[in-house]
Amino acid sequence: MRRVLGLPPDLQSTSLLGEAGLDEVVSALDLCAERTLADLACGRGGYGLEIARRSGCRVVGIDFSVVAIEQAQRRARELGLADRADFRVGELTATGLSTASVDAVLIVDSIQFAEPLPDALRECRRIVRPGGRVIVTCWEALDADDERLSPRLRQLDLARQLPRAGFVDVEVTDKPVWRRAEHALWREALTVEISDDPALRSMQEEGQRVLATFDGLRRVLATARAPRAVPWSPT
Repeated sequence: MRRVLGLPPDLQSTSLLGEAGLDEVVSALDLCAERTLADLACGRGGYGLEIARRSGCRVVGIDFSVVAIEQAQRRARELGLADRADFRVGELTATGLSTASVDAVLIVDSIQFAEPLPDALRECRRIVRPGGRVIVTCWEALDADDERLSPRLRQLDLARQLPRAGFVDVEVTDKPVWRRAEHALWREALTVEISDDPALRSMQEEGQRVLATFDGLRRVLATARAPRAVPWSPT
C-alpha cells in the first residue's frame, strides 16, 4: 500500500488516501502552528500526525477503537509529536469535543460509517469555529440505485448533505488520479502470492469485492466552511 499509493515510509495508514491526496488535503486545510485540527475516525493517527508534522498545527484525533487510540498515542511519542497530539476515544456523531473548539475537521474515508450520517456532519459543524474548514475524502455512488453497492456508500451525497448541516462554500470534486492509484493497488494485490498470511488473504478478498463494483463509484474530495459570523445552533 505504501509503495503503490506513494505514502511516506513512516505514515501508518488506515485508509486509501495516497500521497497526491494527502498533499491536496494539507493545502485545503491551510493550517499553521496556532491552529488545531480534529482528525475524526483517525485510526492509528497516521494522517493527522503527518499533517501536524508538515504544518506545525495541533491535532486532536478521535476514534471508537481503544486499541487504535493507544497505537496513535504511542506513534505520537515515537515521532516526537506528543506535545502537539491528543488522541481520544469517541464517535463520529459524538466526539466529546467542546463547541467551536477546533479550526478544522478532517474525515478520511470514514464518513460512510457514521450512524446516522446527518448527525456526524452536524457534529462537525458544532465543533469547528466560525470560518473553520471541514475536509472529507470518500467515495460516492454514480447511481444511488445501484444495488451492487453498499447502502453506506449509496447514502452519500455531500454536495447536498454538507449545506444541510450548516456549511457554506461547499465543493465536492472528483479525483480520478486518486481513483486510478487505488485501482492499481487492488489489481496488484490480487497478484501477490499470499501463502498462509491471513492479512494478505483478507486484502485479496477485499480487492475482489472492491473491483467487482469499482465502476459504480467516484472518488471525491469535499471541502466546506462554517459561516464566519453565525454561531452554531442545534436547530
